[in-house]
Amino acid sequence: MALSERQGAAIQLMIGHRLMGTSLLHAGDFGQCRSHFDRAITLYDPATHRPLAARFGQDSGVAILCYRSWAQWMLGCPEASLADADRALKYAQEIDHAPTLMFALTHLSITYILCRKDEAATALLNQIVALADEKGALFWKNGSIMLQGCVLSLNGEAAAAVKMITSVIAAARSTGATMWLPLYLLHLGNAYGHLGEYDEAWGFIGEAMTTIEATKERWWESELNRTAGELALKSRGANAEEYFDRALVIARRQQAKSWELRAAMSMARLWRDQGKREEARELLAPVYGWFTEGFDTLDLKEAKALLDELAS
Repeated sequence: MALSERQGAAIQLMIGHRLMGTSLLHAGDFGQCRSHFDRAITLYDPATHRPLAARFGQDSGVAILCYRSWAQWMLGCPEASLADADRALKYAQEIDHAPTLMFALTHLSITYILCRKDEAATALLNQIVALADEKGALFWKNGSIMLQGCVLSLNGEAAAAVKMITSVIAAARSTGATMWLPLYLLHLGNAYGHLGEYDEAWGFIGEAMTTIEATKERWWESELNRTAGELALKSRGANAEEYFDRALVIARRQQAKSWELRAAMSMARLWRDQGKREEARELLAPVYGWFTEGFDTLDLKEAKALLDELAS
């Protein structure tokens, strides 16, 4: 980036900001990453830069918007996140470049998973499977199958989730790749927890935590600790508050208001059940009150319902 700035090399600078944004996003630095994506998309010129898709594997403008949509959600802007997703998908369809479209469908399914628009996520993932089969793109097909398993895990379809994720996770491990592994392991652990197989569940949650420490891929770290807290409530009856508190600390450090809201809801439910209703309301109300958009999304609807319950 420094070299590109000195040389006035706009294409290289756009790519540099995209790559900086992507790295910071996965490291959990959401505020900084969004700034880089904003700069990258400003520099992106479709007429000049779309031919670069043949060099990089996908169109850079589509990739920037896909990743920025994740950052927008993390930072508490779900409507902006979905707007970026819509724009990225529109661009990917216009380009008529199969690798770009598979990239977009995969990454945008994660946007919909984050926003808990599970039907929309499933529709995109089904498209990927069909297109990947047509193109012989096993990488994208395997990724879509694991993400389908994550959607099933979120919806309590635990047995199907375990089967789907484990059917392809071995292939991912065999390559030595670790990217997104904490995400998959989190949902695999969550599914085993729903099945009451707690030893298996804790094994995968523990591996996800170990992987985060080894790779520094921290974008799901808060949610991993929150999920561990929910698992502790089911299996141990202790330590849940410690995990929820850690999830809150991580989310606040990362400026991840959407993760903070989920962690605050989990802690508030725990305190409610312990008879600490006022403390629960005082924790959740300011987090919910921070939001200015996305009130039709599931997380914010659930937070509003919980606050109404705590106020009654």
